[in-house]
Parts: sequence; C-alpha cells; structure tokens
Amino acid sequence: MNIIEAKKLVYEYIRRDEEGNIEGVSRAVDGVDLSVNQGEFIAILGHNGSGKSTLAKHINALLTPTEGTIFVDGKDTSDEANIWDVRQSAGMVFQNPDNQIIGQVVEEDVGFGPENMGVPTKEIWERVEESLKAVGMYAYRKHSPNKLSGGQKQRVSIAGVLAMHPKCIILDEPTAMLDPNGRKEVIRAARALNQVEGVTVILITHYMEEVIYADRVFVMDEGKVVLQGTPREVFSRVEKLKGLRLDVPQVTLLAYELQKAGVNLPDGILTPEELAEELKKVRQSEDGRQ
Repeated sequence: MNIIEAKKLVYEYIRRDEEGNIEGVSRAVDGVDLSVNQGEFIAILGHNGSGKSTLAKHINALLTPTEGTIFVDGKDTSDEANIWDVRQSAGMVFQNPDNQIIGQVVEEDVGFGPENMGVPTKEIWERVEESLKAVGMYAYRKHSPNKLSGGQKQRVSIAGVLAMHPKCIILDEPTAMLDPNGRKEVIRAARALNQVEGVTVILITHYMEEVIYADRVFVMDEGKVVLQGTPREVFSRVEKLKGLRLDVPQVTLLAYELQKAGVNLPDGILTPEELAEELKKVRQSEDGRQ
C-alpha cells in the first residue's frame, strides 16, 4: 500500500503588493507524480529553489495543492477534516532543531507531542523512552537541550516526532546546519528508524553522501521530477547531475574519472569499499593477462 500518492501535483506561490494586489505567480511544484510505499527510505535531491522543500510541506499538509492531489495514508490533504490525521501519519523534522525544541529537559520535550495528542501519562513515558533509545539519546534524557550539540539536538527533534508514532517521517534538510559528525549521527538515526522500526523516511537533502542507502532517489529541478531511480542508477548519470548543478558522492566522481581514463569500472560506484573491491578485480584481471 502506498503511504504517499501524489498525482499531477502543482503548487504556486502568489506574490502580492502592499495593497494585496497580485504582482506575480511562481510555480514551485510543477506536475509532480510521486508514489511511496510504506517502509521505504526515499531521498529527494535538488539545488536551492528546485521545489523539494515545497513538495515536503505537502506531505505534512503544511501546504495544500494549487492543482492535483496528494494522499497521505489514504487521506486527501486538501480536505481540512483530514489535516489532524495526516499530521499524525506524517511527522516533520526541519533544518533548525532549535525551532522545534521547546522543553527545558530532553524527556519533557520528547513527551510534548504525545501529551498534546491526549496519550495517557504512562504511555507517554513509554513512548519517550522507546523514541530516545531509537535515536541513541536515552542517556541524555535528563539533560537540558541547550547543552547538546547540533547533531544531538536534531536527534532529539526526531525522537519528538517519533514519539507521536507516525508511519512516515519527513526530514527537510535536517543536516544543513550541522558539522560532518552531526550529519552522520542524524543519518544513522534515520536509517535505524527505517530498518529497525519500519518507519517510512523521506529525506530532503543536497548532501549526496546521505542518500546512497536510500531505496529510491528523486531529483527535482524547477519544480519537476527530472530523474528517479535507485542511488546507483541516479549517480551513474554524472554529467546529467552536473547539468542540474548537483554533485555526486566523491567516491562516485573518482570512479567516473578513472572510467574516463580507461579503467574498466562499473557505473555508479557508491562507497570506498566498493571502489577498492572493483579496483582489486581490475588488478587481478590485468595480472591474469600478463
């Protein structure tokens, strides 16, 4: 069953002058079709202004379509009566964790969402414990969020969404403000949620290394999906991605340059270990011919 189903989705931002008259219209999402199965790890890539964050906000019903439809867990997001259910099914984590953390103590912050949902007290604390353990932050449950690093704060934000038991978590550039270690922490937590807890993860990012473990990748440009497939299929299109002002993982680029120099390597190498293994095969093949 598809947890997310978008058909011919269009969203237009309307610009108005001081009197409220329409000055112009810009189309941020332009005819997007997107299907996501329950339990998938999906990555959406694109340069700034490509429409990826606008699309993400539709999955959580923060925005509703100008045209077309999007269903989340079988519910049409355009119907106001469905908004509460949609937001319980699809939780969202934003770029800046400081905008989402409101509690003075980590465990209180994580329990805030379930409390607002009217979850019984005993179950709230059970959810807080399981959510903090899922993101590796249980040892910090009594700490003040202000004393945590950026990566730790973002993992607390994810735990706060997870405690509401969503079927899907949308991570909208969750590592944009973090250092490399913080980025690794957050992506590791997202992968664990997907693989261990079975939560559908939608990762919006422009860091290529973060998406190599995704099931599928969608690349956006000017509001449209212009490329989609497995990470290997997408990152095999090095020149196409460069044309879209996007990078590829460094090891993929290195393998691509070696290919161009005549080394017999497959397309879309994603990890250093994979490259080392393929180079070993090349060496053994050459030794066998001598």
